[in-house]
Amino acid sequence: MERLGIAAEKRGEHGKGAARSLRREGMVPAVLYREGKAQSIKLSRKGLSRLINKVAGEQVMVDLEFPDGDKKLALLKSFQVDPVKGDLLHTDFFEVSLTEKIRVTVHVITVGEPIGVKRDAGLIQHAVREVEIECLPDKIPGKVDIDISKLELGQSLHVGDLKFEEGIKVLTDPKDVIVTVTAPIAEAAPAAEAAAAEAAEPEVAKKGKKEEEGAEKKEK
Repeated sequence: MERLGIAAEKRGEHGKGAARSLRREGMVPAVLYREGKAQSIKLSRKGLSRLINKVAGEQVMVDLEFPDGDKKLALLKSFQVDPVKGDLLHTDFFEVSLTEKIRVTVHVITVGEPIGVKRDAGLIQHAVREVEIECLPDKIPGKVDIDISKLELGQSLHVGDLKFEEGIKVLTDPKDVIVTVTAPIAEAAPAAEAAAAEAAEPEVAKKGKKEEEGAEKKEK
């Protein structure tokens, strides 16, 4: 698993006002979690942005490097972004130990174009996009690739089909479907409407005939 470093500082300021002040200074407030405890920290917005762009959603271990020489090994748990400006607002890290197993989720990436799509115009239906695993931090894969190029119409791949290194325990149900190739949607609606219209015509004609006969009787 890739391991990156980033400078961090402890912070004592809290609250919305303090957070806004930090952002004006080019810093991002963050929290480092460990065994139910939380430590408030801050990081450079530029450094953190480079980190997030580099990992691109993959799981990576981060060395949080403090000015006093202290280091904390952590995983980037989550981050918040301003929906309008796109600026980083807050991040959460989870401190880990290389000797303790942890539970994390990793993204599942499908690779290739299924035969059932390329040859038979089928549709890809994604179900599971990430799986939960348990392992030591240095065993965590950044992502999990699965080849779907051989799938034909009606075929699926399941969590149990994923391949992991030794020492990784998969917690997600192995029967859960990752991806399925389904048959194309038949354009049956126009044909059904035409058939219904044809079936209705005799009834209309018959009804019209009865009305005419009724009118003739009244005239007599």
